[in-house]
Amino acid sequence: MHAMTSLNAVELHAIQKSFAGIPVLKDVNFSLRKGEIHALMGGNGAGKSTLMKILTGVYRRDSGDLFVNGQRHEFLTPRDSEAAGIAMIFQELSLVPTLTVAQNIFLQREPRNGFFLNDKEAVRRARELLLDLGEDIDPETRVEDLSTGACQMVEIAKALSKNAQILVMDEPTSSLSEHETATLFRIVKKLKENGISIIYISHRMAEIFTICDRVTVFRDGKTVLTDECSNVSMEGLIEAMLGPGRESSMQWQERAINKNAPVILDVDKISRYGKYNDISFSIKAGEIVGLAGLMGSGRTEIAQAIFGIVPPDAGAIRLNGKAVRTTYEAMDAGIALVPESRRQQGLVLDHSVLENFMLPNLARFANGMFIQARNGASKVVDYIDRLKIKTDSPNKSVNLLSGGNQQKVVLSKWLVREPKLLILDEPTIGVDIGAKSEIIEIVRTLANQGAAILVISSEFEELLAMSDRILVLHNGSLKEQIDRKQITSEEVLHHAVQG
Repeated sequence: MHAMTSLNAVELHAIQKSFAGIPVLKDVNFSLRKGEIHALMGGNGAGKSTLMKILTGVYRRDSGDLFVNGQRHEFLTPRDSEAAGIAMIFQELSLVPTLTVAQNIFLQREPRNGFFLNDKEAVRRARELLLDLGEDIDPETRVEDLSTGACQMVEIAKALSKNAQILVMDEPTSSLSEHETATLFRIVKKLKENGISIIYISHRMAEIFTICDRVTVFRDGKTVLTDECSNVSMEGLIEAMLGPGRESSMQWQERAINKNAPVILDVDKISRYGKYNDISFSIKAGEIVGLAGLMGSGRTEIAQAIFGIVPPDAGAIRLNGKAVRTTYEAMDAGIALVPESRRQQGLVLDHSVLENFMLPNLARFANGMFIQARNGASKVVDYIDRLKIKTDSPNKSVNLLSGGNQQKVVLSKWLVREPKLLILDEPTIGVDIGAKSEIIEIVRTLANQGAAILVISSEFEELLAMSDRILVLHNGSLKEQIDRKQITSEEVLHHAVQG
């Protein structure tokens, strides 16, 4: 049996777990020191979630040892894990929307006066917990009236109300604005100062270097790297996650753009009151243009204007010289938009891969009044293959796929239209590094085939990997256009965007 050092809040040693005879964790080791923020990274299916479910008592390990603060544990139920001081803050938040903040924090553990619930005491304690975090959230507000960032703070307060000393945070910033992310980082640092240990799961590499002390990478159910963040480079991290030789897709590759290629998109002095002002730029066939700017700089609004969702108050948008004003005209002209929120705007979650693929393309598969589903089905099989979408069948419900595969389904339903202009708004949000590099390759291939591409992303490494040219937005104005060749490092782009 393995002995544990007293420095560690958690130690998992030689953990194995199989489902239906297929090994998911193959001899995994992981340790969390007291008062450290430890990043856990790896592609979809690498085993991160399975290991965390073993730590939180949802699954039982097949073999190996699990220690918390030096004590060996079995963790047969989530309650056992909670009793040992472990709490999970989920990506899809687990609060009850119709209850108040205080009711959520003390749900099923309500303070009482004899038989009666003591609401006043619950409100007082909730307020104290939130103020300790530096958050002024009213405990009597209903959760459905809170922002995503505030909900996350309530989740953290709920965990602390159970005296949790070990927090597992799963993709905590995937739905947060930049301001909310900064607030979360402040609170995470404060928790660390108070001796709380945090396992931080994220696909966003820049965050890892900002907030974490150490990083562990899983690949194919094995631990392939554990080190201090200060010892690891971005390239080293990418190589650990993808495997040797595959990291090149995340590096910029200079592309030859034909100077005489026709202008596909021409944005001419468009303005919309309070959102963006006097924006002009063009994109040629075969060119990938990145749009960089802080949250609220007008990036998404410009994409929505080009796609005709919210037309500008002034100025003109032309595709191949022809004015585009409505979504119908935009789609008809060959514009496709992959929206920022695939779950809300890009997919019908309880429908199958095939049905999602067919929805915007019914006219293509129609013969008179009849839909030729067989044509659609063979096309979707073709795209599942081309985009390496991991699904057992085209009839599988989209909500059962991983984030990266969901995003590829959104891409495929627009690619079948062979768009002349493809607009990608945050194309790899919540997507693991493997799927990210595959999506970047798909975008490059499309551009090489002559499509014009506009990419909006908060992740600078991604913009720098893809773009031939980057437009920098600041408070609704186009501040500068930078040729990718002139950008020597990520810091140069950060500096330009911060203004």
